Amino acid sequence: MDDLIHFLFGIFGNLTALFLFLAPLITFKRIIKSKSTEQFSGIPYIMTLLNCLLSAWYGLPFVSPHNLLVSTINGTGAAIESIYVILFIIYAKPQKVRVKMLALFTLILTVFAIVVLVSLFALHGNSRKLFCGFAATIFSICMYASPLSIVRLVIKTKSVEFMPFFLSLFVFLCGTSWFIYGLLGRDPFVAVPNGFGCGLGALQLILYAIYRKNKGDKSEPKSSDTKDNSNGIEFEKFQQGKQTNSTYPIEQDGQV
Repeated sequence: MDDLIHFLFGIFGNLTALFLFLAPLITFKRIIKSKSTEQFSGIPYIMTLLNCLLSAWYGLPFVSPHNLLVSTINGTGAAIESIYVILFIIYAKPQKVRVKMLALFTLILTVFAIVVLVSLFALHGNSRKLFCGFAATIFSICMYASPLSIVRLVIKTKSVEFMPFFLSLFVFLCGTSWFIYGLLGRDPFVAVPNGFGCGLGALQLILYAIYRKNKGDKSEPKSSDTKDNSNGIEFEKFQQGKQTNSTYPIEQDGQV
C-alpha cells in the first residue's frame, strides 16, 4: 500500500511539474513575435536546465534505485528547458547578453559533465548516490529560490500583478507532492529541496490572498524596480518551476 501511495504522488508530481515546465510558452511566444528577449532574464532557464539534468541523472536506477519517476520528469524538463535556452540565445539583445547566456550555457553543461564523469568512474554504490544527490539538491534549492525576487516585489508594491495565481498554486502542489514522495521513499535528496519549494509556494499563496484585490493595479512602480518587474514577468516560468527531483518554477520549474 505504501508503494502504491508513493507511486501515485510521483505521478501527480510529474503532472504538476510538467505544467510548470510548459508555463513559459506564453513568454517565448512574445519573444519570438518581437524577435527580442526585451528585459526578460535568461538565468532562471539556465538554473532550471542544470537542475533538471542533475535530477534526471540522480533518478537513474544505477545512481538512485526506485526513483525512476524523478528521472522521467526531469529528463522531459531538461529537453524543454534546452529549447527555451536556445531560443533565448537566438533572440538575446544586446550582443553582450547573448555572449553571457552562451557562457552560462557552456558552464552548466561542463558542471553536469563533471558530475556524470566523477560519479561514473570515481564513485560507486552509496557514495555515488550521495555525491549526485547533494549536487542535485544544491541546484534544486537554487532554482526554487530564484523567484524570491517576485516575492519581494509583491510585498514592496502590494500588488500580485506579476505573480499569477495558478503558477503559484502549481509551485505549491508540485513542491508538496515531491516532498511527500521523498518522505515516503525516505530520500532526503528529494524531500529537502521540495520541502523548500512547498514552503515557497505556500508563501506565494498567502501573499496572493493578502494582496489579491490589488491585482491589475495600474500604478507604475518606481524606476528602481524595473529590473525586479522583468524578473516578475519572467516568473511565469519557474524554474522554473520546476520542478522534480522535481521540480520549476516557475517560471521557474522544479527539483523534484
